[in-house]
Amino acid sequence: MAEAVAKVGRRINETVEEGKDSLDGVFKFLRSVSEKICVITLADNEMKAISSKFFSTFTQLRELDLQGNFFTKLPDNVGEMEHLTSINLANNRFSIFPDILTQIATLERINMEGNSITEIPLEKLSNMASLKWLNIKSNPLDANTQSAVQSLHKFVILTTTAS
Repeated sequence: MAEAVAKVGRRINETVEEGKDSLDGVFKFLRSVSEKICVITLADNEMKAISSKFFSTFTQLRELDLQGNFFTKLPDNVGEMEHLTSINLANNRFSIFPDILTQIATLERINMEGNSITEIPLEKLSNMASLKWLNIKSNPLDANTQSAVQSLHKFVILTTTAS
């Protein structure tokens, strides 16, 4: 595994040193170790999108931290993640709650704090058997939605109190 990680590091350094604006081949190097990777943090990288190839490569992910980027949506195949228990999408640019997350049977924690979400798929969330924690603080939810969210006692919900 160390050799593959070293190759990725060298590829990144070469890209920077040569002043290139694209990074090719990283997934190829990581594919050899992808089944051993359970936690990935890509926080605060100003990313606007994430490839569906990412999710088909890292099939054993348990925790994914994508906070502080510019995401507005996720690829459909994120719903196929069979081991994902925690996803952090705080401080991105979601205006719609990513419904695809409700298809992940193993998901226990969802952090959507600091986005621009106005509606929450309450029924779908309440049907998530594994969900234990949901953070929707600092989203422009109307009073009715906040009240409805608070009525769900199935899991811990962090939300801004309606004024």
